[in-house]
Amino acid sequence: MTSHQSAQTMKPATAAKKLGVYLEATPADFREGVVSRTELNALQTDPPEWLRELRRNGPHPRPVIAAKLGISISGLARGGITEALTTEQIEALKADDPEWLQKERATQAEVRKEAVRIKEMQAEKAAKADRSDS
Repeated sequence: MTSHQSAQTMKPATAAKKLGVYLEATPADFREGVVSRTELNALQTDPPEWLRELRRNGPHPRPVIAAKLGISISGLARGGITEALTTEQIEALKADDPEWLQKERATQAEVRKEAVRIKEMQAEKAAKADRSDS
């Protein structure tokens, strides 16, 4: 009995998410088809011009916008940003530095600081447990 290996495919939305691009801004043939794992790998290793352009200038999906602004996706929503933004719009937002963005960046910094504190505490507990086991 031989097993038949079929190519793993994904919906365009999944592929766009993995590529870090806004699905609605991709070419129609990308949005309307399915993407194989092989095609995705090819897009990642040797991106065509449309993909390079999208990554460079957008419009960008919310996770990319949040990362570029240094805040969480929830922080974007709290700031009223629900649509895709271009790189130019993101840069303008950074330059304006509205109060909500300052607050969200401060919140994100606290979250990161707390995550580091918890990780250090867990490492300390693990080290103590190792010493007591010896």
